[in-house]
Amino acid sequence: MKIFLDTANLDELRKGASWGIVDGVTTNPSLIAKEGRPLEEQVRMICDIVDGDISAEVVATDAKTMIVEGLALAKIHKNIVVKAPLTRDGIQATAALAKEGIRVNVTLCFTATQALLAAKAGAYIISPFVGRLDDISTNGMDLIRSICTIYKNYGYKTQVLAASLRHPIHVQESALAGAHIGTMPFKVLDQLFNHPLTDKGLDQFLKDWAKVFQESGATR
Repeated sequence: MKIFLDTANLDELRKGASWGIVDGVTTNPSLIAKEGRPLEEQVRMICDIVDGDISAEVVATDAKTMIVEGLALAKIHKNIVVKAPLTRDGIQATAALAKEGIRVNVTLCFTATQALLAAKAGAYIISPFVGRLDDISTNGMDLIRSICTIYKNYGYKTQVLAASLRHPIHVQESALAGAHIGTMPFKVLDQLFNHPLTDKGLDQFLKDWAKVFQESGATR
């Protein structure tokens, strides 16, 4: 499973990229707005940090303007994936952009039938939101499994991107369910490293090493 960071913060992206495990980035209007720079400027800076798919979202709500915005976004950098909402106009724009060879990430997906429509429109990525479904007492991970099954049944090439991942268990379950990509805040990526037995084991190894070699005065 590819790991994407769901952030537009450059410091978080630099830190994540330094670990060598970040495959791409997802952004949305809210994340871009937090950084206080124009979308194009912020996205260009992100592309300089992470060499992978970078999702940048349209803000229009009608298909015609979405298409215009999508074409403009795609010209910013070769790694840009245009992000469009799963609405009637969004699907119409997705189909039009896909015919022009523009890669589209269809976002705000909450049902498997919505995901089916996105795949038929030629979406490059579908983004089902796990955490937001959990928030309304629905099992978000069931959606990931359903979409993966439907896409496999019919050979759709649309990649399943598990979004709204709130904690490491979400990441683990997404990988087990067959999601191609998991996107997460920097905090969640950082948590994937943690286990008390790792810390305890390393601490003991270093203590044993120091006890033998420092007491003997040796350095090797």
